[in-house]
Amino acid sequence: MSLSFANSIAMQGRARALVPLCVGAGAYLFFLYVGDTLLQDSDSFWQIKVGQWILDHGAVPTTDFYSFTRAGAPWISTSWLSQVLLAFSHAQWDWAGPVILTAMATALTAAIFVYLLDAQIEAPRAVLFAMLALLLSLHHVLARPHILALPVMVAWVGLLMAAADRRRAPSWYWLPLMALWANLHGGFVLGLALIGPISLEAVEHAEKGQRLRLFMRWVLFGIGAVIASCCTPYGWKTLLGATNILSLGELLSLIFEWMPANFATFTSFEGALLGLIAFGYYRGLVLSAPRIFLILFLTWSALTHVRSIEAFAFLVPLVLAKPLGELVPRPQPDSTGTDRWPAHYVTALGALMIVAAGWTSTSLYMGHHRFTFTMTQTPVAAVDLLEQRKVQRIFNAYQFGGYLISRDIPVYVDGRAELYGEKFVMDFFKATEGKKPELLPRLLDEYKIDATLLVADAPGPQILDQLKGWKRIYADDIAVIHVRDDSAAAKSSK
Repeated sequence: MSLSFANSIAMQGRARALVPLCVGAGAYLFFLYVGDTLLQDSDSFWQIKVGQWILDHGAVPTTDFYSFTRAGAPWISTSWLSQVLLAFSHAQWDWAGPVILTAMATALTAAIFVYLLDAQIEAPRAVLFAMLALLLSLHHVLARPHILALPVMVAWVGLLMAAADRRRAPSWYWLPLMALWANLHGGFVLGLALIGPISLEAVEHAEKGQRLRLFMRWVLFGIGAVIASCCTPYGWKTLLGATNILSLGELLSLIFEWMPANFATFTSFEGALLGLIAFGYYRGLVLSAPRIFLILFLTWSALTHVRSIEAFAFLVPLVLAKPLGELVPRPQPDSTGTDRWPAHYVTALGALMIVAAGWTSTSLYMGHHRFTFTMTQTPVAAVDLLEQRKVQRIFNAYQFGGYLISRDIPVYVDGRAELYGEKFVMDFFKATEGKKPELLPRLLDEYKIDATLLVADAPGPQILDQLKGWKRIYADDIAVIHVRDDSAAAKSSK
């Protein structure tokens, strides 16, 4: 190796250490700039409200106290730590707090992702994968707990895959990651589920005499991970609470993020799937059975629920990293250590400069921009009117529940579908979407409803217009209010 070539590789190695930080900084600035788009999901309202309750009371909720239909029913928050972080940031900096927190979590995810890929493939390809993963995840990057847990998911799966690639068992020091994930978001069950197939990848390529011993070490690690996932204020109930959402059956097909992928129009996810298939055929990529299973499982999850597309986007490249690296081997940096300390100083200085630039950019941007929640979907004026009328029991649209909770108004239903159950929410949708309009008067009477607050362009308000004993008193582009018509009721009683 010539001296100039060796120096070139050393410089590349030095620059490569800063690549994850640069990618993370770029992702942070991008999502800071489009921060208002992170504030589009009404569930953010009740997530912050729960977090504020935890901060105020120094405890986690065990029963529901936000609805009048399930008041006192058992309910646990499997995202309590994320909710606390969101609530604290919101209390300090209004909506800028959740935006910055979400942008930082996304940036950390991108940085960890590139760092893990860089161990197997060249930096430009790792950066390209990061950009594609972020593109596929754009629809679900919101100020909600799943984004705060995203860097933990990527780190957990990346470390497990790295251990499998080395034909070793994971380190026990990684178990706190699972405990952290279990406190941040219920998606930690995915991390538990992936231990099995990843362990098979490690065992399959181990020496024959070492396979049983290695397999048992993975089994013990899996048991340790399950125990770690129970290190929450709720203990083992966290596992049960995290899986309750999967028992909602037909209801999942009506909640947008749990809907299956729709290929009626061309999407980036469809392009990614086709590109993955084409690349595999073109390069003749050969994978082991466990890696094929992992890719098929992640693809199936993304096809079944659109909220799983980000898991597909970030985890499939980690599964493919080693096979891709073997297809295109790269020059290795000089490991003699002669330039070790200068390289560390350069990396540390570059990292400080990147952090300083990000902080400065945040301060300058926040100086002239105020983040606001998307009010085109928030029934502010309608709720103001209901408060003036001192209405007690409101039959509200599913997507309005979070906002009502933020206004301390008891709800009929909200985004906590696992609390209400499949039948309750399905009856609500069938009644308000016109599939079973005869259910609507029964529900209004059964729950002693005083007023309804439904989406303006849904069938529900038109049904109520024709329903005896109810009258429309308010309508705008967002919501419609109906109240009981006392004059009609008086006439019918004569």
